[in-house]
Amino acid sequence: MSVERILLTNDDGIDTVGFRALYDALAADYEVVAVAPAADQSSVGRSLSHDVDVHEHELGYAVDGTPADCVVAGLGELVPDADAVVAGCNKGANLGAYVLGRSGTVSAAVEAAFFEVPAIAASLYVPGGDDWWKRELSADEYAHATRATKYLVDHAVDAGVFDRADYLNVNAPIAGEPPVGADGDGDDAIPAEAPMRITEPSTWYDMDAERNGDREVVLHDRIWDRMREGAIPDPVGTDRRAIVDGEVSVSPLTAPHTTERHEALDGLAETY
Repeated sequence: MSVERILLTNDDGIDTVGFRALYDALAADYEVVAVAPAADQSSVGRSLSHDVDVHEHELGYAVDGTPADCVVAGLGELVPDADAVVAGCNKGANLGAYVLGRSGTVSAAVEAAFFEVPAIAASLYVPGGDDWWKRELSADEYAHATRATKYLVDHAVDAGVFDRADYLNVNAPIAGEPPVGADGDGDDAIPAEAPMRITEPSTWYDMDAERNGDREVVLHDRIWDRMREGAIPDPVGTDRRAIVDGEVSVSPLTAPHTTERHEALDGLAETY
């Protein structure tokens, strides 16, 4: 099976810089139809609506709904002959096993997997403090992410990657910046093309909570502070380590909720 027509979606919204950068990269060689949220739908996971309003857009369709809505509406009605679904490019990384279910970008790829359509979720790691999301990025800064994603669209289907994987979760560093773990002495080269590493999602979990007054509990995800400093416990072969080392992370994944035979549960069922 060769890819000719791509359904492109995201969770940041159809008019964002990262979405357009990925659209332009793919449209050079493919017929790309956007079916993406009209507004920001970040971190909505696989939330689904009963019905959605769809508006004509210069790139395809803008949907008043979630990324999962876009994939169902797209593959079910608007672009039923799509050969692949690409979600992104997200502003902000989707790294670590615990993040996957929260991400609208990744969830769009998961939704496509249930249609048995190959899918890729693409995200850009943006370092910084709590206000990283305020950083204005140019299309050129998405270059590592768009190049890697297009390369995978070009080759992964014909190579048989999706015979075993349902979707690929791609994360890339910002183009033109030294690796997160660089020591800052000026000797760290900025690669024109970030290398690619096949990874597994890190299982390291560093969330906690603290009470703020009588009625509020504040939730903290400490891993992003660790990443900014390059001080993560993740070994080589994990997605977060790849990003810290200035590499493009590609995790081949399957749709969630797979099952495995468990003798202890068999015994419980027999004695129920």
